[in-house]
Amino acid sequence: MNPTQLIPHASSIGYALFTVINATQIWGGVFPFLPKDFQTDEVTLTFYLAQTIAFCTAFVASTFGSYYFPAQARKMLITLSTGMVFVGSSCVIAAMYVPVYTLAFVLAGGISTGVGTAGFFMLWQRYFSSIDAEASNYRLILGAAAACACYFALYLIPIALTAFLIPVVMLPICALCLSLSAREMDFDQPMFEDVPREHPQVYIQVIKDSKASALCVAALAFASGLARGVAVINPQISDVVNFASMAGLLLAAVILLVLWLTSSVRFGLRTVFRGVYPIVITGLFLFPFMQKIGLSLFAGLTYMAFSLVTLIMMMQCAQTSRDRGTNPVFVYGFFGSAAYIAQGVGFLLGWFANDIEVLGVGQTALLSIVAAYVLGMALFVSTSAKGLDAPKRIDRIEFLTPPLPLHKKTNTTETAGETGAESADAGLDAERMETRANADDIRTEEKAAEKKTAARKQEKTASAKPRPMRRFEGTDHVITDRLSKQCLVVREKHGLSSRETEVMELVARGKSMASIAEELFISENTVRTHCKHIYSKLDIHSRQELSDLVSSTQL
Repeated sequence: MNPTQLIPHASSIGYALFTVINATQIWGGVFPFLPKDFQTDEVTLTFYLAQTIAFCTAFVASTFGSYYFPAQARKMLITLSTGMVFVGSSCVIAAMYVPVYTLAFVLAGGISTGVGTAGFFMLWQRYFSSIDAEASNYRLILGAAAACACYFALYLIPIALTAFLIPVVMLPICALCLSLSAREMDFDQPMFEDVPREHPQVYIQVIKDSKASALCVAALAFASGLARGVAVINPQISDVVNFASMAGLLLAAVILLVLWLTSSVRFGLRTVFRGVYPIVITGLFLFPFMQKIGLSLFAGLTYMAFSLVTLIMMMQCAQTSRDRGTNPVFVYGFFGSAAYIAQGVGFLLGWFANDIEVLGVGQTALLSIVAAYVLGMALFVSTSAKGLDAPKRIDRIEFLTPPLPLHKKTNTTETAGETGAESADAGLDAERMETRANADDIRTEEKAAEKKTAARKQEKTASAKPRPMRRFEGTDHVITDRLSKQCLVVREKHGLSSRETEVMELVARGKSMASIAEELFISENTVRTHCKHIYSKLDIHSRQELSDLVSSTQL
């Protein structure tokens, strides 16, 4: 990524404001900038249950709606979502001044806020999915970083003013930024033109390939829900949750920017989950022994990890929509439904576990055991042999800094089982595959040397048919023959993505659009879109030119 490209954009500003609005309404309680004496147990439980049910229902409805009514995904209902969030905020504020109808206003506010916030999530996801991957990722990252600064600045403003500032000033600006950003969306892309019911196998494959990643997100969401359930009973913990959430976003943004500026990396949700797991499990271990401090530590670590994962989730879902041409609402709705339903269940458990003792185990120890079990099961699935081999085409996030480091020296040789672990370095993936391929070549040459001359061996190797491709999770390309190596060199030189490289190789092998679509579980329109991007990056105009370019590439 070019550092000069990191300039403020309307989408970064708008997403930052949306994140702040979300934090002030959902994370850690009702509204952190409303009086603590207003946030009674009854008020908090009513708001959160109403908001959670409405929020999750909206996500599930969006998932099924985008499948059966894809034409609706082309509509940007910004005004509707803005109005719902504004009404929700107004109802909660009104509840303070009309004691007789406090619960009624809080209930209406929770429902309206839940639906409106879910709508905003879908709107932002569609936007970030529709633009170029590089622009999408760095605008998301910058928006997350800006949200932290904006949120902490709110504490410098009197609470009474902040409560009105959010719905009256910040919300309209957020909607305006989203409206301006939506003007650059291209609705003629396959992801928007797609009719899912015409090729359901594509969407079924997406769910199959993504279920393990969704489980990891759901496990962290469940743990964060427990933290939120504890937080609403202990108002002092709510501030910790909000601060930790924003600190997690800031830390994630900084780490991602540094990685992006220094090297080419490729990773997914399962990699991130395995990275944050030791941190969260440490918090769970200390949780029962540290009382109030333990509560803060548990809430802070889980929400920090969940904030990181939700950011990565948006990026990976957007990548999936681009790579496979699937409706972004469907993909994000699937992940979001799993995550936020699990979070709601965790909240209820954390809420009702207060003052509960099971078999002599108190609240804190009980919550710690349950959360550790759920996280452990998710870790088991994400690292088991079955879990590694099942998803063959997981659409990971790529931070490409051309040229890709393709020819690093190493003494490490990986077995097929070992390659199942996700790698954060795309160059390392290619290097490992090349090491295995070279080993196969050496063994072939040793056997051939007993019967044929060196010249004959070379000729036979060059004319041999490509071996069937094998794919392992964590690898973006498998070298099977000379053509595979040439495609990697082309990728290195021209900065192609993993999916573009995959399509390019299949085209170079002479496969038709239909056969490529069938092999990759995508639509033919998506294949054509990838070919268009490939031709543009390579400055060519036909299959023959692509084939000539690849075959003439020097190794």
